[in-house]
Amino acid sequence: MIIRRNSRWAACAVLFLLPPLACLGSGGTDSHATVSTPDEIKAEFNDVPCENRKRQAAVRALLEKMGAPAADISVVKLGNLENLILRKPGASAETVIVGAHYDKVWKGCGAIDNWSGIVAMAHIYRSLRNVNSPKTLLFVAFGKEEEGLVGSKAMVSAMSQEQAAQVCAMVNLDSFGMGAAQVDTKESNKKLVEVAAPMAKKLGVPYNAAEIYGGTSDASSFMAKKIPAISLHGLAGDWTKVLHSEADRPDRVNPLSVYIGYRLALLIVVEALNAPCNAWR
Repeated sequence: MIIRRNSRWAACAVLFLLPPLACLGSGGTDSHATVSTPDEIKAEFNDVPCENRKRQAAVRALLEKMGAPAADISVVKLGNLENLILRKPGASAETVIVGAHYDKVWKGCGAIDNWSGIVAMAHIYRSLRNVNSPKTLLFVAFGKEEEGLVGSKAMVSAMSQEQAAQVCAMVNLDSFGMGAAQVDTKESNKKLVEVAAPMAKKLGVPYNAAEIYGGTSDASSFMAKKIPAISLHGLAGDWTKVLHSEADRPDRVNPLSVYIGYRLALLIVVEALNAPCNAWR
């Protein structure tokens, strides 16, 4: 996440253990899903790659650990950057994108910003790996987000208008680990924001939707292309003293915050898979 130091945020930091989902969706998706546990999420922070040169390979390894076939993972080079993409074919060319940037600033380990988003994305894939989907899923690890959303901007710039019209929604995961899942309204489609609140209520978790002042994320690149997008995070408390600093290390991550972000995002993705493609345009 790109931030300015005058950013402000107030969020509820109360976290709850969530019951497993009996069924992820209705209609197009079936219930052959695996819901990860808080302990499984916690384990992903035992060995966080703290150097940018190691991050992309670590993302690939994590996705393969979640069961992704190596043949379904590709690295797309766009100019001087690389986005890593995992494609899960669906029954149609209509597409839902789940994204998280894998790069970090030079300070700290980037455990919260944004290894946490990568972990949530990987476990969403694990949950939906064996689900028959009416739409295609793309899981995208964006490069060079911290340099100005370079990876996501390059991806949408490469899309024709026809290709962009087939992208039904984009769910962005950026910086969990310090509080309950939140929606950044400045970076999110209003209709998708309205979807998030009942999903949080269904899970029984605290929820808030508000603007992060001065913040930008990869969701805005898709919004600029008129693709409905929503940006989720889990920032609270003294997060402005942690992000983009030496304090952004694995021991600052509350795994339950990441787990709640994963569970909320999973429900939103399932809703996007089942809804008409133009539901939020």
